[in-house]
Order: sequence, then C-alpha cells, then structure tokens
Amino acid sequence: MTKFLLIISFILSTTISAQAQNAPLPDAAATIVRFFPNPATTVINFDLQRNQNNGLGIQIFNFLGKKIYESNNMNQRTSVNLTDFNRGVYIYQIRDRNGKMIESGKFQVSK
Repeated sequence: MTKFLLIISFILSTTISAQAQNAPLPDAAATIVRFFPNPATTVINFDLQRNQNNGLGIQIFNFLGKKIYESNNMNQRTSVNLTDFNRGVYIYQIRDRNGKMIESGKFQVSK
C-alpha cells in the first residue's frame, strides 16, 4: 500500500510540474506565500508576502488530485483547519483573480 501511495504521489507531482512548465519557477526570494507548520497536524497557515492580497485564491488538492479546499479571497494570513484532512501529502495552488496559477507547492499532514 505504501509503495502504491508513493507511486501515485510521484505521478501527481510529475503531472502538476508538467502543467506548470510554461510558468517560470519561483526562487526562494520570489515566493508569494509562506506556509507553516510543515508537517501540520490541526491547522496550516498561509502568509502572503509583500502585500500580495489583491484577489488571490488558494486551492488544496489531495494526492489523488481531488480538490479538498478552496478560498477565492485570501487574507494576509489564511488559516486552513485540517480536521477533515487525512494524513498525507497535499498540493496547494495560488491563483490570481483570472484563475491563472501563480504558485504551487506541497505540504504534509501528519496525524
């Protein structure tokens, strides 16, 4: 089962990175959001850097690609309650008001 989950996780991350090939990869200084703690247990916080809160939204997907959470208007700090999340790796995507993905990353939930 663990090998299966690792394979699915790899396929999902490869698919997401293939979709993002047209977008430039952000370096550490150019990231739009900082998230903590990682791994998370009960809540994860997303802090927007450099006052970027102009209509940005966040989507969170599980390792199978199912959308678990969505917020279309991020505040300077957005906290996501993880009580309904299972243990595992999740992918987040930050999108502008036109729906264009401007940043993506992953975090882990450990319960």
